[in-house]
Amino acid sequence: MAPRNARQHGPVLRLAALGCIASLTLVGCATLPPEEDPVQIRLNDLDTRLAKIERVVTNQSLLELSQRIDALQAEVRSLRGQAEELDNGTEAARKQQRDLYADLDKRLAALESGGTATAAPGAATPPATGGTGDAPQVAYGRAFDALKAANYPLAIAGFRSFLGTHPRHELADNAQYWLGEAYYVTRDYDNALAAFARVGSEWPDSSKAADALLKVGYSQFELKRYREARESLTAVGTRFAGTDAARLAAERLRRIPEGSR
Repeated sequence: MAPRNARQHGPVLRLAALGCIASLTLVGCATLPPEEDPVQIRLNDLDTRLAKIERVVTNQSLLELSQRIDALQAEVRSLRGQAEELDNGTEAARKQQRDLYADLDKRLAALESGGTATAAPGAATPPATGGTGDAPQVAYGRAFDALKAANYPLAIAGFRSFLGTHPRHELADNAQYWLGEAYYVTRDYDNALAAFARVGSEWPDSSKAADALLKVGYSQFELKRYREARESLTAVGTRFAGTDAARLAAERLRRIPEGSR
């Protein structure tokens, strides 16, 4: 009997066994560790790839930003260099202008006090500019006032008129010198050179002779006639040693470019 019963219950037992295996399989799948879960593995792979892409994009952005910063820094350096060049050029121009006016003011003050910057005694005292005095002194005084007021065209016209009308007046050498100064301050170096040179040629013993020769050298320097400027400035030091003009001549000589002609 037993064998027959076993044969009868065999299929039932197999079905039960298959059911148990299926249940165990499902339970096993549900209880797999996350690192062995195919879905989780796939998600982790996607996360890793996305992180790599983000790093690449970030690095590219940083590279582009760095390149832009480098370009901006280079532009700033270039602009700073240009600004420094402009500033240096402006400062040089300002210094030259200050030197010109300082020199002019010194000589104006000296003339007003009855002396000169290189102080040879007996310089002419500036005349009164009012209505009193003779006509030449009044004309001279008006031109001189125009020079002090920086009205250079009027000063130039006044001194030229004075010299044309009173070429032998006792103030003629002074008028000739201040005519040169008016041209020099306005950067008309050719006319300034001619005016200063005439002081030395026509009034070699004038109290303005030293300053006039100095300004001859200055004018030649500005015209880049360096060989002539060197000769004139050297002559100032030789002929008028120990004077302010000689000191200024030596300073200007040091500014002549080496090897220049």
